[in-house]
Amino acid sequence: MEKVVIIGAGAAGLTAAIYTARANLEPLVIEGMQPGGQLTTTTEVENFPGFPDGIDGTELMDKLKAQAERFGAKFLQYDAVAKADFSARPFKLEMMAGDPIEAKTVIVATGATAKYLGLESEQKFMGRGVSACATCDGAFYKDVPVVIVGGGDTACEEAMFLTRFASKVTLVHRRDQLRASKIMADRTINHPKIEMAWNSVIDEILGDDSGVTGVRIKDVNTGETKEIPASGYFSAIGHKPNTEAFAGQLDMDEVGYLIANGVKTKIDGVYTAGDVSDSVYRQAVTAAGTGCAAALEAERFLEAQGD
Repeated sequence: MEKVVIIGAGAAGLTAAIYTARANLEPLVIEGMQPGGQLTTTTEVENFPGFPDGIDGTELMDKLKAQAERFGAKFLQYDAVAKADFSARPFKLEMMAGDPIEAKTVIVATGATAKYLGLESEQKFMGRGVSACATCDGAFYKDVPVVIVGGGDTACEEAMFLTRFASKVTLVHRRDQLRASKIMADRTINHPKIEMAWNSVIDEILGDDSGVTGVRIKDVNTGETKEIPASGYFSAIGHKPNTEAFAGQLDMDEVGYLIANGVKTKIDGVYTAGDVSDSVYRQAVTAAGTGCAAALEAERFLEAQGD
């Protein structure tokens, strides 16, 4: 029987682990299939407080894990939750590989996965010119051209953000008009540094040992291809929250993000932290903040229960 089980080992889960471990709750962190979360797919992180010279994403996550381990957090590697049962306490977690786990409180910090087109070249240049977060990585592309794919409000917002740094932003969209709200669409289309590539899809990400050098797009009507020089490629086609294991147990919106009151779910003793319930900010520091809040709530809940 675990007092606290934290599902996920990104910025939210590891921060929750630090706080609950320091409270002598000996949390068990289920690392899942991507220990460290989305930050492990990026190289330099320059906007996490406390690192004026920046820090490698994987190194940052390793430091957070070491900090949690120092205070007594336990880690379960190479396994993930297949199904959760929150109908009664103790809560039951069915694992993909190992034995079931019972817990007095659970913090869900499974994050969200950025959607990509599925091209091999996207994976090849991940962290070397390919990104799904303009806010995280835009500053690395000062005075160079970049390409972004998408057509909704998020794509428009990220394209606008990139204009602060890039010399030119090409927005690739498969239709002849954006899905974004009219005000965002108009603002994007009329921006002097944004060029629209209508009725087009990404055919290939081009690059060499130094990283991305360009993008080849294809016209969906004519089949004609064209190469666009670029030092960066951004996917802005959405995120998929990792919530399959909690279907029917916790409230979700139509996309799958967990619905919570702050960090509290509808189940007493079950809390949420990070991108799994945040479709707006999706930053490491905001994830860490909610990880702290979830840990404090779990600690108070256990104390009130006399556990």
